[in-house]
Amino acid sequence: MCSVREISCKAIIETVRRLFLEANTELGDDVLRCLNAAVSREASEIGRYGLEKIQENARIAREMSVPLCQDTGLAVLFVEMGQDVRIIGGNFTDAIQKGVRQAYRDGYFRKSVCDPLSRRNTGDNTPAIIHSEIVRGDKIKIVAMPKGGGSENMSRCFMLLPAAGTEGVRAAVVESVADAGPNPCPPVIVGVGIGGSMEQSAILAKKALLRPLGESHRNDPRLQRLEREILGEINKLGIGPHGYGGFITALAVHIEMMPCHIASLPVAINIQCHATRHKEAVI
Repeated sequence: MCSVREISCKAIIETVRRLFLEANTELGDDVLRCLNAAVSREASEIGRYGLEKIQENARIAREMSVPLCQDTGLAVLFVEMGQDVRIIGGNFTDAIQKGVRQAYRDGYFRKSVCDPLSRRNTGDNTPAIIHSEIVRGDKIKIVAMPKGGGSENMSRCFMLLPAAGTEGVRAAVVESVADAGPNPCPPVIVGVGIGGSMEQSAILAKKALLRPLGESHRNDPRLQRLEREILGEINKLGIGPHGYGGFITALAVHIEMMPCHIASLPVAINIQCHATRHKEAVI
């Protein structure tokens, strides 16, 4: 007989609040390491200057606890809910939304969420986007991901013919980054979702951005090779840091994949700016 562990909404609210405060002000160590390596590899003088300014911005944001970017993002969360957890003291979704509201209020972050037609701001950066799944265990894992509008707007979804194969996937990703140009604030991180359905490929692409920066796919040599090849092609485009020109247009390409229908080949590209902000916690 499985025991049930109780987790309070109060703990969820405080965890979500803390994660979004940290994510918006502290660039991850994995990103900082990649930026350091990029500076030494960038042949363009103005490109190196752009990378150094990104590093300086990250240092100031961390030291002064101020946002890395004026666009503090749409609040996106990935949640793994243990099947042996019972939420007490309220509703789980309401607790997530309350934590987001508190973070954006307490951090003096820009509220960027509005009605899509009237453009009237909701005033508190909610509702957040919540992707959840049930897993084994008695814990809750929460990943907070503020996603800026500039990079999100450059994302794409393709329903390729199955015959397009690997070459079609590669072409779609490189074309999307080339079309985006300087708009998503390069150097970018490119999340790619292959397979599933139209909407699932987009979720896979966004989830791919959560992998530690530059860490190759662990389970599939085909994807490891494809990530390297696409990154190489992107960095030949000449867009460079901030679009100033140079070699470092992207810091990494991360691909996630799942089976799909025999008649389909869904491919989604979710582009992230250099401020690839996400923090996680387990309750």
